[in-house]
Amino acid sequence: MILIADSGSTKTDWCLIKNSGKSLYFKSEGYNPYFFAKSAMIESIRSSISVHIDPMEVATLYFYGAGCEADKTGLMNEVLSSVFSNCKQLYADVDLLAAARGLLGQKSGFAAILGTGTNTCIYDGVNIVKNIDSLGFILGDEGSGGAIGKRILSDYLRNKMPSSVRIQFEKLYRFSAEEIIHQVYIEPMPNRFCAQFAKFLNHPEVDADYSYRIVKTSFQQFFENLVSCYPGYTAYSFNCVGSIAYHFKNALLEVLTEFNMKPGLIIPSLIEELVAYHRAK
Repeated sequence: MILIADSGSTKTDWCLIKNSGKSLYFKSEGYNPYFFAKSAMIESIRSSISVHIDPMEVATLYFYGAGCEADKTGLMNEVLSSVFSNCKQLYADVDLLAAARGLLGQKSGFAAILGTGTNTCIYDGVNIVKNIDSLGFILGDEGSGGAIGKRILSDYLRNKMPSSVRIQFEKLYRFSAEEIIHQVYIEPMPNRFCAQFAKFLNHPEVDADYSYRIVKTSFQQFFENLVSCYPGYTAYSFNCVGSIAYHFKNALLEVLTEFNMKPGLIIPSLIEELVAYHRAK
């Protein structure tokens, strides 16, 4: 049996292709090796997987993950080999390659991720040929849920929210200033913590102008600092996967127009497209 995984920092979409050809889809939490200890990943994957399938029956595994690059690829291979010990073919690669393969298939073009984190690339139909580092949660990730969440928390802690927005924020979230600082600077996975607040901007009682301004500014920074840095970027269509891109699509389309880039495929997740890519291969 073949198992395919698309893992972000918040969630992982899995699909098991059975020997009969039927597909089984399920989800687990996300696994980013920059924020997750090896033992914790092994325990979480094993417990999440065993609810749905027997990991010992997986013969081939394609795992695409946020942070699964450079020196972390070896770590992810060790983690996955511990869980899927009978797997004969195991491939671990960065989630950006999954985005390119799912969004573009075997065509060349521009692909991006706008979810908990951010990433972008130029893809030649087989491999990523150009990637400008998003610099991650601390130094970059403009346009991501993590970046938007940081701005929301900053506005709250500095009392820069409109009073009506602040009241609604305090109704929904019971965090003190001290608890927020502790979560961001002390606890693991601060990117995931911050990103959870992005959905606050879609709450029906939150001032629409405030929400629009936060999101559009973040997308403009994403294009200024990442997308527009690719030579000849306006010649490509903008193909993107991620909950932030999908749920704030109207603001994203406005920024695309500002930067003279045409929209392509914009979807919340791509596990089905990724499965189709591997079936075709």
